[in-house]
Amino acid sequence: MQSLDAELERARDLAVDDLADAIESIGFECTRCGACCKAEADDPHTATVFPDEVRALQDATDDYGRGDAASSSDSDVSRDWREVARPMPYGLDAREEAGVETADRDGGSDPTGETFEWALQTDACGDCVFYTEDAAGTGACSVHDSRPLICETYPFSVALGGTSQPMGEAVDEAGMVRAHECEGLGRDISREDAEALAAALKERAVRELAEAIAVRDAYEPADPDDGVVVHDSEGAKRPDGSAYEG
Repeated sequence: MQSLDAELERARDLAVDDLADAIESIGFECTRCGACCKAEADDPHTATVFPDEVRALQDATDDYGRGDAASSSDSDVSRDWREVARPMPYGLDAREEAGVETADRDGGSDPTGETFEWALQTDACGDCVFYTEDAAGTGACSVHDSRPLICETYPFSVALGGTSQPMGEAVDEAGMVRAHECEGLGRDISREDAEALAAALKERAVRELAEAIAVRDAYEPADPDDGVVVHDSEGAKRPDGSAYEG
């Protein structure tokens, strides 16, 4: 397997036109089914988000006019970090010892341990907290204009080590592009839309690898005996986004 540094150089050398050709050959049109935003079986929705994307979502206005204070364009109030993101749950252990369990924001018990990514926050049903659905069941993102790259590029990823594959293994591929399970695959896509998607896909691949390298280079083991530590490209953090002091 190539090193992360070598894969980053490969990501930077990706040709957007080639990625767009691959996306066109596979085909895609979002049907707004909401499957990529909702919990799957008993597993909560899990989508990686970069720390700067968390901050952007903290201040993002609501594209569908819910009118709450945190999303009002003329309000100085922003969302709390934990309203936007949560520690990636993989590798964390639930604390079950007597006297250690505490309630988290959803009423469950807090986990403990170290993890290396942030995930978009979920609601009580396990769906993305920004997912909305009208009476007819048509899905939408309430912060669509500020959505993270992982959402902007779904259901595609690039075949590079160190990049994420959302929603499991690929179901189709063309060149360096992998397509993941989605009912919108196989539909016609305009060249303009394919090129925009390809540019975002390249950006995401570069960002994922740069993030992984930064975490690798700055990592120092933590001792989170009182909770969770998240290692991202900006350093070690608590679940509320504040710096972890070891």
